[in-house]
Amino acid sequence: MAATRTLHTDATSIAVERALKGQSRPRGEVLFEGFLFVSLIIALGVLIWLLTDVFLRSIPVWQERGLVSFVTSPLSSDPAKAGIAQGLIGSILLMVIVITLTIPIGAAAAIYLEEYAPDNRMTRFLNTTVRNLAGVPAVVYGLLGLAVFVVLLGDFNSGKNLLTGGLTLSIVVLPIVIITSAEALRSVPQPIREAGFGVGATKWEVIRSHVLPYAAPGIFTGIILTVARAFGETAPLLLVGAATAGFGQAASATLFDRLLGPYTALPTTIYRWATLPQTEFKALTSAAIVVLLAVVLLINAIAIILRNRYERRW
Repeated sequence: MAATRTLHTDATSIAVERALKGQSRPRGEVLFEGFLFVSLIIALGVLIWLLTDVFLRSIPVWQERGLVSFVTSPLSSDPAKAGIAQGLIGSILLMVIVITLTIPIGAAAAIYLEEYAPDNRMTRFLNTTVRNLAGVPAVVYGLLGLAVFVVLLGDFNSGKNLLTGGLTLSIVVLPIVIITSAEALRSVPQPIREAGFGVGATKWEVIRSHVLPYAAPGIFTGIILTVARAFGETAPLLLVGAATAGFGQAASATLFDRLLGPYTALPTTIYRWATLPQTEFKALTSAAIVVLLAVVLLINAIAIILRNRYERRW
């Protein structure tokens, strides 16, 4: 870190000295900066083109059905009646399971690694393992869920139930939650801890009353952004039995029935509609993608609001 700071300071000093002397920038530096700018423009252009194409394809659905009708209608083989109600409810329930599991486990693991674990080989091995797990493709976690959770819960709908999907998505994002929470804890200035110890507080009291409130913006931001990623995952859910064809549970179904019964999610619904040959389902696919993007943007907005709220407190 010190070496990086020194290199940054030297580069800044060289740039200032060059500007004061009226010297022009090296041609290689100008070309490299131009290459980066062109790459940015191309990336933004492709993104805008894709979003515009999806939105234009979804316009017929909004004109004929409207947002409320499309969101509240159940899955159906008839494109004129098909909606995303079951997929949206399934995704929300999956996120409830993910949040319930990943927040306490991920935050506790990060607190242990940053505040309690000694700096030895075992701790470094654990940190390396967590970071490697964060880079594992989601489909691999889907295979793990198929081999473990589906087998353990095989007595309930052959293991292909909402709880299995929630557990699988939880292990997909758990390493990322641990990493982001650990980074937020690491960013807390050491004098804050020393001030707590100086007035006689115990280690846990310092963590609870000083460290966690200071790190809360980073922790909340990391958790919500990982939840946004889990909301759009498809491959793990397909492997652990999320239904892609139309089905429905009774409105009077209990919470137990919903957790251990058949389920679907919004990403798997999009996957199913995208594979159907009917032209009408292509428009429905684009409309479902727009809803998915809107939900993800809403989750990101919540993360920004929470971060700004806790930053103002400090």
